[in-house]
Amino acid sequence: MERDLSRYARQTVLPGIGRAGQQRLLDAHAAIVGCGTLGCVIADQLCRAGVGRLTIVDRDLVEPGNLQRQVLFDQADADARLPKAEAARTRLAEINPDVRTEAVIADLRPSNAERVILDGPHGRPGVILDGTDNFETRFLLNDLSVKHTVPYVYAGVVGTRAMRAVFRPGVGPCLRCVFDRPPAPGSQPTCETAGVLAPAAAMIGAMQAAEAIKLLVGSDAVATGLVELDAWTGMHRSVDLTRSADPACPCCVGRVFEHLEAPDPDAAALCGRNAVQVMPAGNGHRIDLDTLAAALQGVGAVSRTPFMVRAGLDEHPGVTLSVFRDGRAVIEGVEDTSRARALYARYVGA
Repeated sequence: MERDLSRYARQTVLPGIGRAGQQRLLDAHAAIVGCGTLGCVIADQLCRAGVGRLTIVDRDLVEPGNLQRQVLFDQADADARLPKAEAARTRLAEINPDVRTEAVIADLRPSNAERVILDGPHGRPGVILDGTDNFETRFLLNDLSVKHTVPYVYAGVVGTRAMRAVFRPGVGPCLRCVFDRPPAPGSQPTCETAGVLAPAAAMIGAMQAAEAIKLLVGSDAVATGLVELDAWTGMHRSVDLTRSADPACPCCVGRVFEHLEAPDPDAAALCGRNAVQVMPAGNGHRIDLDTLAAALQGVGAVSRTPFMVRAGLDEHPGVTLSVFRDGRAVIEGVEDTSRARALYARYVGA
């Protein structure tokens, strides 16, 4: 059905898009994993471009320290400690009523990745976009991309530097051809140790959004190189990846998806947060938030939202427990995963 395209007049005049391309965008679906520094830029630009269905997956809550660079959120979101995916969904609905956004408040992991990305209400996406901050999830996304033949737009940003690449199954290399395996813990700078310059994220996120638009309209101008830039020094370079396919790659050649088939982690420290995320054993675990809120009334100040129960633990000054419907919890004020698991067992259950 033809729709009013006047909102997109400056976009449809572009020869690479046109009216037919805009109609394809309105019918398209993009999945964005991670709605932090990069994911906010990507989601904002794809929503304004009229990509009709967006799935946003994020595990985290908005906090004041995000506002320097995460452009979809404001102080009210941080004060309310809203889940990032839900805060983004609300904001995007205000930006463009043509776009339907599905907010998935979850940690993407091996046991749920295929269900979350492929089997949601919007169906299979035409592209997966990387808004994450860790290589474990990126290699999981690469497995998912290769196994199900969905293009994957990778990016990363730390400090003032950023990089971006597009991986299309069957056309050139996959992520594992280029990087082989995740770097060893502690071997690379992180957002916590090196910071993030917001313009660097905006630049590389905009490049990701542009590649997604090209993929969704069927353009033959999709990038084939890895771009690296430094927003502070002005450095910009591109490395051609067309001959980087590894004939011995275990993923795209051997069809071994070790990251997708790996066991779920049960706890993980969150970068720069003085917090640990704890996941319950098994898949599809559900928490009755009303029952949990009532049970926690004696442990400290408790608040209940549609998305989670949050409790300050009086016996552990400075420690706050946030539990979501899927049983996942973020325990703030703790860095040791063993202590976090013990607190989860004590206050939520084994």
